[in-house]
Amino acid sequence: MTASVEKSIDVDVPVHTAYNQWTQFETFPQFMEGVVEVKQLSDTRLHWKAKVAGKEKEWEAEITEQKPDERVAWKATEGAPNAGVVTFHRIDDGKTRVMLQLEAEPEGIIEEVGDKLGLFGHRVEGDLKRFKEFVESRGSETGAWRGEVDQPNK
Repeated sequence: MTASVEKSIDVDVPVHTAYNQWTQFETFPQFMEGVVEVKQLSDTRLHWKAKVAGKEKEWEAEITEQKPDERVAWKATEGAPNAGVVTFHRIDDGKTRVMLQLEAEPEGIIEEVGDKLGLFGHRVEGDLKRFKEFVESRGSETGAWRGEVDQPNK
């Protein structure tokens, strides 16, 4: 059974600032609940460590698509099964809507019960609120990766 969640938040920074900050994956533990560490292994590969329902999990993820100021999509290639896409929508020069869609495979009874209680959605909502506070309080991004990753032909 796959759990999926879709959440969005409006952030008071220009679209390029929101996008640039999102590409700084190693800062994710500063605003994502349960994320212990993210290591960027290459332009398209990440290693994640997180605590989920009290258990430590690790996985490798591959960025499957990346278009500056528009979207970043990824999927786990080993470890905890998950995938997602984040899109960036310009509202005006100083405001961006960040939309996040995530899918994860709950493992074990605790995660399945948590998913049924809506904890996955609450966690994602909290992560987006902390991202908003993080990027707005700085007023600028901590860095940027403006490269593109094209989705492979199916």
